[in-house]
Amino acid sequence: MPYIVGLNSGSSFDGVDAVLCSIDIAEDGHPSRPKFIDALTVDWPEELQPLIMKAFENELTIFEMTRVNYAAGAVYAEATNALLAKAGIKPEEVDVLGYDGQTVYQEPPERQKIAEYAASGSKSLVDLWLKGGYPCGYFIVESGVVAALTNITTVTQFRPVDHALCGSGAPLMQYLDFVSFRNDGPTVTLNIGGIANLQLADIDRSKMMAFDTGPGNVMLDHVIKVRTGRTYDKDGEMAAKGTVIQPLLEEMQKHEFFLRKPPRSAWRLDFGSKYADDILKRYASSSTEDLLATFSMFTATSIERALVDFILPRTKVTKVVASGGGTRNNTLMRFLTERMEAHGLKTCVSDEFGLPAAYKEAIKFATLAFATKSNLANNIPAASGASSFAVLGKLTFAPRVARGTGPVQGK
Repeated sequence: MPYIVGLNSGSSFDGVDAVLCSIDIAEDGHPSRPKFIDALTVDWPEELQPLIMKAFENELTIFEMTRVNYAAGAVYAEATNALLAKAGIKPEEVDVLGYDGQTVYQEPPERQKIAEYAASGSKSLVDLWLKGGYPCGYFIVESGVVAALTNITTVTQFRPVDHALCGSGAPLMQYLDFVSFRNDGPTVTLNIGGIANLQLADIDRSKMMAFDTGPGNVMLDHVIKVRTGRTYDKDGEMAAKGTVIQPLLEEMQKHEFFLRKPPRSAWRLDFGSKYADDILKRYASSSTEDLLATFSMFTATSIERALVDFILPRTKVTKVVASGGGTRNNTLMRFLTERMEAHGLKTCVSDEFGLPAAYKEAIKFATLAFATKSNLANNIPAASGASSFAVLGKLTFAPRVARGTGPVQGK
Protein backbone atom coordinates (compact mmCIF):
# COMPACT_ATOMS: atom_id res chain seq x y z
CA MET A 1 0.00 0.00 0.00
CA PRO A 2 1.43 3.40 -0.96
CA TYR A 3 2.52 5.85 1.73
CA ILE A 4 0.78 9.23 1.74
CA VAL A 5 1.53 12.36 3.75
CA GLY A 6 -1.01 15.00 4.75
CA LEU A 7 -0.53 18.37 6.40
CA ASN A 8 -2.97 20.80 7.92
CA SER A 9 -3.06 24.19 9.59
CA GLY A 10 -6.68 25.12 10.04
CA SER A 11 -8.61 28.22 10.96
CA SER A 12 -7.47 27.82 14.57
CA PHE A 13 -3.91 28.51 13.39
CA ASP A 14 -2.54 26.49 16.32
CA GLY A 15 0.25 24.60 14.57
CA VAL A 16 0.96 22.44 11.53
CA ASP A 17 -0.12 18.80 11.77
CA ALA A 18 1.74 16.26 9.65
CA VAL A 19 0.49 12.70 9.28
CA LEU A 20 1.83 9.56 7.58
CA CYS A 21 -0.69 6.99 6.33
CA SER A 22 -0.93 4.14 3.88
CA ILE A 23 -3.78 3.74 1.43
CA ASP A 24 -4.90 1.60 -1.47
CA ILE A 25 -7.66 1.31 -4.06
CA ALA A 26 -10.52 -0.93 -2.94
CA GLU A 27 -12.43 -3.37 -5.15
CA ASP A 28 -15.08 -0.74 -5.93
CA GLY A 29 -12.45 1.55 -7.47
CA HIS A 30 -12.41 4.09 -4.64
CA PRO A 31 -9.66 4.54 -2.05
CA SER A 32 -9.77 2.31 1.01
CA ARG A 33 -9.99 3.83 4.48
CA PRO A 34 -6.50 5.27 5.19
CA LYS A 35 -4.37 3.43 7.73
CA PHE A 36 -2.74 5.77 10.23
CA ILE A 37 0.98 5.20 10.82
CA ASP A 38 2.54 8.21 12.54
CA ALA A 39 2.10 11.94 13.08
CA LEU A 40 3.54 15.04 14.70
CA THR A 41 2.66 18.69 15.20
CA VAL A 42 5.05 21.62 14.81
CA ASP A 43 4.53 25.18 15.93
CA TRP A 44 4.54 28.04 13.50
CA PRO A 45 7.84 29.96 13.85
CA GLU A 46 7.46 32.95 16.14
CA GLU A 47 8.58 35.36 13.44
CA LEU A 48 5.88 34.10 11.05
CA GLN A 49 2.95 33.98 13.45
CA PRO A 50 2.28 37.74 13.66
CA LEU A 51 2.63 38.10 9.89
CA ILE A 52 0.01 35.46 9.18
CA MET A 53 -2.28 36.93 11.82
CA LYS A 54 -1.92 40.25 9.99
CA ALA A 55 -2.79 38.47 6.75
CA PHE A 56 -6.08 37.33 8.31
CA GLU A 57 -6.89 40.98 8.96
CA ASN A 58 -5.81 42.12 5.46
CA GLU A 59 -2.90 44.09 6.90
CA LEU A 60 -0.05 42.75 4.70
CA THR A 61 1.01 44.21 1.36
CA ILE A 62 1.05 41.86 -1.61
CA PHE A 63 4.86 42.01 -1.52
CA GLU A 64 4.93 40.93 2.14
CA MET A 65 2.34 38.22 1.45
CA THR A 66 4.50 36.82 -1.35
CA ARG A 67 7.47 36.20 0.95
CA VAL A 68 5.22 34.84 3.71
CA ASN A 69 3.75 32.38 1.19
CA TYR A 70 7.20 30.97 0.41
CA ALA A 71 8.29 30.95 4.06
CA ALA A 72 5.12 29.06 4.99
CA GLY A 73 6.06 26.48 2.36
CA ALA A 74 9.36 26.00 4.15
CA VAL A 75 7.48 25.41 7.44
CA TYR A 76 5.41 22.67 5.80
CA ALA A 77 8.55 21.15 4.26
CA GLU A 78 10.29 21.08 7.64
CA ALA A 79 7.27 19.40 9.24
CA THR A 80 7.23 16.77 6.49
CA ASN A 81 10.95 16.06 6.72
CA ALA A 82 10.72 15.75 10.51
CA LEU A 83 7.82 13.30 10.19
CA LEU A 84 9.67 11.11 7.69
CA ALA A 85 12.79 11.10 9.87
CA LYS A 86 10.67 10.07 12.87
CA ALA A 87 9.02 7.24 10.92
CA GLY A 88 12.20 6.14 9.15
CA ILE A 89 10.67 6.68 5.69
CA LYS A 90 12.52 8.02 2.64
CA PRO A 91 10.92 10.63 0.34
CA GLU A 92 10.98 8.25 -2.61
CA GLU A 93 8.79 5.84 -0.64
CA VAL A 94 5.98 8.44 -0.43
CA ASP A 95 3.50 8.42 -3.30
CA VAL A 96 2.11 11.90 -2.70
CA LEU A 97 1.88 14.72 -0.16
CA GLY A 98 -1.30 16.74 0.24
CA TYR A 99 -2.39 19.91 2.02
CA ASP A 100 -4.68 22.83 1.34
CA GLY A 101 -2.50 25.54 2.80
CA GLN A 102 -3.36 28.17 5.33
CA THR A 103 -6.65 29.83 4.43
CA VAL A 104 -6.17 33.59 4.58
CA TYR A 105 -9.48 34.65 3.06
CA GLN A 106 -12.66 32.98 1.90
CA GLU A 107 -15.90 34.17 0.30
CA PRO A 108 -18.86 31.77 0.20
CA PRO A 109 -21.21 31.64 -2.79
CA GLU A 110 -23.84 34.38 -2.93
CA ARG A 111 -26.70 32.25 -4.18
CA GLN A 112 -29.06 35.16 -4.87
CA LYS A 113 -26.45 36.93 -7.03
CA ILE A 114 -25.67 33.65 -8.80
CA ALA A 115 -29.35 33.18 -9.65
CA GLU A 116 -29.65 36.76 -10.90
CA TYR A 117 -26.53 36.36 -13.04
CA ALA A 118 -27.88 33.13 -14.56
CA ALA A 119 -31.20 34.81 -15.32
CA SER A 120 -29.44 37.74 -17.01
CA GLY A 121 -28.20 35.52 -19.83
CA SER A 122 -24.69 36.99 -19.63
CA LYS A 123 -21.95 34.89 -21.25
CA SER A 124 -19.07 36.67 -19.53
CA LEU A 125 -16.94 34.26 -17.52
CA VAL A 126 -15.11 37.17 -15.92
CA ASP A 127 -18.37 38.48 -14.48
CA LEU A 128 -18.93 35.22 -12.63
CA TRP A 129 -16.66 36.73 -9.99
CA LEU A 130 -17.01 40.45 -10.64
CA LYS A 131 -20.82 40.45 -10.68
CA GLY A 132 -22.11 36.92 -10.39
CA GLY A 133 -21.48 36.06 -6.76
CA TYR A 134 -19.23 33.05 -7.40
CA PRO A 135 -17.14 31.90 -4.39
CA CYS A 136 -13.41 32.44 -4.08
CA GLY A 137 -10.59 32.20 -1.57
CA TYR A 138 -6.90 32.82 -0.98
CA PHE A 139 -4.70 30.07 0.42
CA ILE A 140 -0.97 30.33 1.09
CA VAL A 141 1.92 27.81 1.48
CA GLU A 142 3.69 27.63 -1.86
CA SER A 143 3.60 24.07 -3.23
CA GLY A 144 6.72 24.58 -5.35
CA VAL A 145 8.69 25.18 -2.16
CA VAL A 146 7.21 22.12 -0.44
CA ALA A 147 7.81 19.79 -3.38
CA ALA A 148 11.36 21.06 -3.89
CA LEU A 149 12.42 20.90 -0.23
CA THR A 150 10.83 17.49 0.49
CA ASN A 151 11.40 15.89 -2.94
CA ILE A 152 7.83 14.56 -2.81
CA THR A 153 5.15 15.16 -5.44
CA THR A 154 2.70 17.58 -3.83
CA VAL A 155 -0.99 18.36 -4.33
CA THR A 156 -2.56 21.47 -2.86
CA GLN A 157 -5.25 24.13 -3.52
CA PHE A 158 -8.24 21.77 -3.50
CA ARG A 159 -10.95 24.45 -3.34
CA PRO A 160 -10.67 26.61 -6.50
CA VAL A 161 -11.98 23.99 -8.96
CA ASP A 162 -15.04 23.44 -6.76
CA HIS A 163 -15.45 27.23 -6.56
CA ALA A 164 -15.34 27.50 -10.36
CA LEU A 165 -18.11 24.89 -10.54
CA CYS A 166 -20.17 27.09 -8.18
CA GLY A 167 -19.46 24.89 -5.16
CA SER A 168 -18.75 26.20 -1.68
CA GLY A 169 -15.28 24.59 -1.60
CA ALA A 170 -15.69 24.24 2.16
CA PRO A 171 -15.75 22.12 4.12
CA LEU A 172 -13.69 19.39 2.42
CA MET A 173 -14.03 16.59 4.97
CA GLN A 174 -16.86 14.90 3.08
CA TYR A 175 -14.56 13.07 0.64
CA LEU A 176 -12.59 11.36 3.42
CA ASP A 177 -15.89 10.53 5.10
CA PHE A 178 -17.21 8.97 1.89
CA VAL A 179 -14.00 6.96 1.59
CA SER A 180 -14.04 5.88 5.25
CA PHE A 181 -17.73 5.27 5.97
CA ARG A 182 -19.36 4.47 2.61
CA ASN A 183 -20.03 0.87 3.63
CA ASP A 184 -21.27 1.68 7.16
CA GLY A 185 -24.67 3.13 6.31
CA PRO A 186 -25.52 6.85 6.68
CA THR A 187 -22.97 8.32 9.10
CA VAL A 188 -22.79 11.80 10.60
CA THR A 189 -19.31 13.14 11.25
CA LEU A 190 -18.34 16.34 13.00
CA ASN A 191 -15.07 18.22 12.75
CA ILE A 192 -14.34 20.90 15.36
CA GLY A 193 -11.47 23.04 14.16
CA GLY A 194 -11.48 26.82 14.28
CA ILE A 195 -14.80 26.50 12.47
CA ALA A 196 -17.00 23.43 13.05
CA ASN A 197 -18.61 21.43 10.25
CA LEU A 198 -20.99 18.50 9.88
CA GLN A 199 -20.96 15.84 7.19
CA LEU A 200 -23.51 13.19 6.27
CA ALA A 201 -21.62 10.33 4.59
CA ASP A 202 -23.44 7.81 2.41
CA ILE A 203 -22.50 5.27 -0.24
CA ASP A 204 -24.91 7.19 -2.49
CA ARG A 205 -23.01 10.46 -2.92
CA SER A 206 -26.15 12.22 -4.16
CA LYS A 207 -27.51 11.94 -0.60
CA MET A 208 -24.45 13.40 1.12
CA MET A 209 -24.24 16.73 2.90
CA ALA A 210 -21.38 18.86 4.24
CA PHE A 211 -21.58 22.35 5.69
CA ASP A 212 -20.21 24.57 8.40
CA THR A 213 -22.25 24.81 11.59
CA GLY A 214 -20.60 27.94 13.00
CA PRO A 215 -17.64 28.55 15.30
CA GLY A 216 -15.51 25.74 16.65
CA ASN A 217 -12.46 26.90 18.59
CA VAL A 218 -11.77 30.25 16.92
CA MET A 219 -13.62 32.44 19.42
CA LEU A 220 -12.46 30.39 22.40
CA ASP A 221 -8.84 30.75 21.35
CA HIS A 222 -9.24 34.48 20.78
CA VAL A 223 -10.63 35.07 24.28
CA ILE A 224 -7.79 33.11 25.86
CA LYS A 225 -5.18 35.03 23.90
CA VAL A 226 -6.65 38.44 24.69
CA ARG A 227 -7.38 37.76 28.36
CA THR A 228 -4.42 35.53 29.36
CA GLY A 229 -1.82 35.59 26.58
CA ARG A 230 -2.06 31.82 26.19
CA THR A 231 -3.01 30.15 22.93
CA TYR A 232 -5.86 27.89 24.13
CA ASP A 233 -7.82 26.69 27.15
CA LYS A 234 -6.12 23.38 27.89
CA ASP A 235 -8.72 20.62 28.26
CA GLY A 236 -11.38 23.33 28.67
CA GLU A 237 -10.32 23.74 32.31
CA MET A 238 -11.14 27.46 32.57
CA ALA A 239 -14.45 27.06 30.77
CA ALA A 240 -15.38 24.32 33.25
CA LYS A 241 -15.22 26.88 36.07
CA GLY A 242 -17.52 29.35 34.29
CA THR A 243 -21.26 29.83 34.00
CA VAL A 244 -23.01 30.38 30.67
CA ILE A 245 -24.10 34.00 30.17
CA GLN A 246 -27.59 33.29 28.86
CA PRO A 247 -28.36 36.72 27.31
CA LEU A 248 -25.07 36.62 25.36
CA LEU A 249 -25.75 33.07 24.18
CA GLU A 250 -29.19 34.07 22.92
CA GLU A 251 -27.71 37.12 21.18
CA MET A 252 -25.06 35.07 19.36
CA GLN A 253 -27.65 32.54 18.24
CA LYS A 254 -29.24 35.34 16.17
CA HIS A 255 -26.07 35.80 14.08
CA GLU A 256 -26.71 36.34 10.36
CA PHE A 257 -24.76 33.19 9.51
CA PHE A 258 -27.59 30.99 10.75
CA LEU A 259 -29.94 32.37 8.08
CA ARG A 260 -27.82 30.67 5.39
CA LYS A 261 -28.86 27.25 4.13
CA PRO A 262 -26.48 24.39 3.26
CA PRO A 263 -24.22 24.17 1.46
CA ARG A 264 -22.71 26.97 3.49
CA SER A 265 -19.31 27.92 4.85
CA ALA A 266 -18.11 30.22 7.60
CA TRP A 267 -14.84 32.02 8.09
CA ARG A 268 -13.15 34.55 10.37
CA LEU A 269 -15.26 37.28 8.78
CA ASP A 270 -18.22 35.64 10.53
CA PHE A 271 -16.79 34.61 13.89
CA GLY A 272 -13.28 36.03 13.96
CA SER A 273 -11.46 38.61 16.02
CA LYS A 274 -13.68 41.55 15.07
CA TYR A 275 -16.83 39.75 16.20
CA ALA A 276 -15.21 38.40 19.36
CA ASP A 277 -13.60 41.75 20.25
CA ASP A 278 -16.97 43.48 20.09
CA ILE A 279 -18.33 40.98 22.60
CA LEU A 280 -15.27 41.35 24.83
CA LYS A 281 -15.75 45.11 24.82
CA ARG A 282 -19.43 44.93 25.75
CA TYR A 283 -18.89 42.19 28.34
CA ALA A 284 -15.66 43.58 29.77
CA SER A 285 -16.86 42.98 33.33
CA SER A 286 -17.59 39.29 32.68
CA SER A 287 -15.01 36.76 33.83
CA THR A 288 -12.86 34.89 31.33
CA GLU A 289 -14.29 31.65 32.68
CA ASP A 290 -17.89 32.75 32.02
CA LEU A 291 -17.06 33.93 28.51
CA LEU A 292 -15.32 30.64 27.70
CA ALA A 293 -18.26 28.66 29.06
CA THR A 294 -20.64 30.74 26.95
CA PHE A 295 -18.59 30.41 23.76
CA SER A 296 -18.25 26.65 24.37
CA MET A 297 -22.01 26.33 24.70
CA PHE A 298 -22.44 28.47 21.58
CA THR A 299 -20.33 26.02 19.59
CA ALA A 300 -22.29 23.06 20.99
CA THR A 301 -25.73 24.58 20.36
CA SER A 302 -24.72 25.68 16.85
CA ILE A 303 -23.81 22.08 16.05
CA GLU A 304 -27.06 20.83 17.57
CA ARG A 305 -29.08 23.37 15.62
CA ALA A 306 -27.50 22.38 12.31
CA LEU A 307 -28.04 18.69 12.98
CA VAL A 308 -31.68 19.14 13.96
CA ASP A 309 -32.52 21.55 11.14
CA PHE A 310 -30.77 19.90 8.21
CA ILE A 311 -29.72 16.29 8.82
CA LEU A 312 -32.17 14.55 11.18
CA PRO A 313 -35.23 15.45 9.06
CA ARG A 314 -33.80 13.55 6.09
CA THR A 315 -32.19 10.43 7.57
CA LYS A 316 -32.02 8.31 10.70
CA VAL A 317 -28.66 8.21 12.46
CA THR A 318 -27.60 6.94 15.87
CA LYS A 319 -24.23 8.56 16.47
CA VAL A 320 -22.00 11.54 15.71
CA VAL A 321 -18.34 10.77 15.01
CA ALA A 322 -16.26 13.75 16.16
CA SER A 323 -12.74 14.84 15.27
CA GLY A 324 -10.57 17.94 15.31
CA GLY A 325 -8.80 19.90 18.02
CA GLY A 326 -12.09 20.69 19.74
CA THR A 327 -12.39 17.06 20.86
CA ARG A 328 -9.59 17.76 23.36
CA ASN A 329 -11.73 20.43 25.06
CA ASN A 330 -13.49 18.45 27.79
CA THR A 331 -15.98 21.20 28.57
CA LEU A 332 -17.00 21.63 24.95
CA MET A 333 -17.34 17.87 24.51
CA ARG A 334 -19.43 17.62 27.70
CA PHE A 335 -21.79 20.32 26.42
CA LEU A 336 -21.94 18.64 23.02
CA THR A 337 -22.57 15.17 24.43
CA GLU A 338 -25.45 16.50 26.50
CA ARG A 339 -26.98 18.22 23.47
CA MET A 340 -26.66 15.06 21.35
CA GLU A 341 -28.11 12.81 24.07
CA ALA A 342 -31.22 15.02 24.08
CA HIS A 343 -31.84 13.68 20.55
CA GLY A 344 -30.94 10.07 21.30
CA LEU A 345 -27.52 10.33 19.66
CA LYS A 346 -24.23 8.94 20.94
CA THR A 347 -21.11 11.10 20.59
CA CYS A 348 -17.90 9.22 19.82
CA VAL A 349 -14.51 10.18 18.42
CA SER A 350 -13.00 9.11 15.10
CA ASP A 351 -10.17 7.27 16.89
CA GLU A 352 -12.63 4.40 17.28
CA PHE A 353 -12.51 4.01 13.49
CA GLY A 354 -8.74 4.20 13.09
CA LEU A 355 -8.73 7.93 12.32
CA PRO A 356 -7.10 9.86 15.20
CA ALA A 357 -9.33 12.83 15.98
CA ALA A 358 -6.43 15.26 16.32
CA TYR A 359 -5.09 14.39 12.86
CA LYS A 360 -8.19 13.65 10.81
CA GLU A 361 -7.96 16.93 8.91
CA ALA A 362 -4.40 16.14 7.84
CA ILE A 363 -5.50 12.61 6.85
CA LYS A 364 -8.23 14.26 4.79
CA PHE A 365 -5.71 16.15 2.68
CA ALA A 366 -3.50 13.10 2.22
CA THR A 367 -6.53 11.19 0.94
CA LEU A 368 -7.64 14.02 -1.35
CA ALA A 369 -4.11 14.20 -2.80
CA PHE A 370 -4.02 10.44 -3.40
CA ALA A 371 -7.31 10.71 -5.29
CA THR A 372 -6.01 13.65 -7.33
CA LYS A 373 -2.88 11.77 -8.38
CA SER A 374 -5.13 8.79 -9.26
CA ASN A 375 -7.46 11.00 -11.38
CA LEU A 376 -10.41 10.16 -9.12
CA ALA A 377 -13.29 12.56 -8.56
CA ASN A 378 -12.70 13.86 -5.05
CA ASN A 379 -15.45 16.43 -4.63
CA ILE A 380 -19.04 15.70 -3.57
CA PRO A 381 -21.36 17.93 -5.66
CA ALA A 382 -24.41 17.18 -3.54
CA ALA A 383 -22.54 18.45 -0.50
CA SER A 384 -20.78 21.52 -1.92
CA GLY A 385 -23.32 22.62 -4.52
CA ALA A 386 -20.83 22.17 -7.38
CA SER A 387 -22.35 21.57 -10.81
CA SER A 388 -20.36 18.38 -11.47
CA PHE A 389 -17.83 15.92 -10.15
CA ALA A 390 -14.21 16.96 -10.62
CA VAL A 391 -10.62 16.21 -9.71
CA LEU A 392 -9.66 18.84 -7.13
CA GLY A 393 -6.11 20.02 -6.48
CA LYS A 394 -3.02 21.39 -8.20
CA LEU A 395 -0.15 18.95 -8.66
CA THR A 396 3.54 19.93 -8.33
CA PHE A 397 6.02 17.20 -9.21
CA ALA A 398 8.99 16.29 -7.03
CA PRO A 399 12.35 17.23 -8.57
CA ARG A 400 13.42 13.56 -8.42
CA VAL A 401 10.82 12.51 -11.01
CA ALA A 402 12.12 14.94 -13.65
CA ARG A 403 13.06 13.26 -16.93
CA GLY A 404 15.39 14.40 -19.66
CA THR A 405 18.12 15.48 -17.26
CA GLY A 406 21.02 13.67 -18.91
CA PRO A 407 23.42 15.03 -21.53
CA VAL A 408 21.86 15.63 -24.93
CA GLN A 409 23.48 13.60 -27.63
CA GLY A 410 23.95 15.48 -30.87
CA LYS A 411 23.65 13.93 -34.29
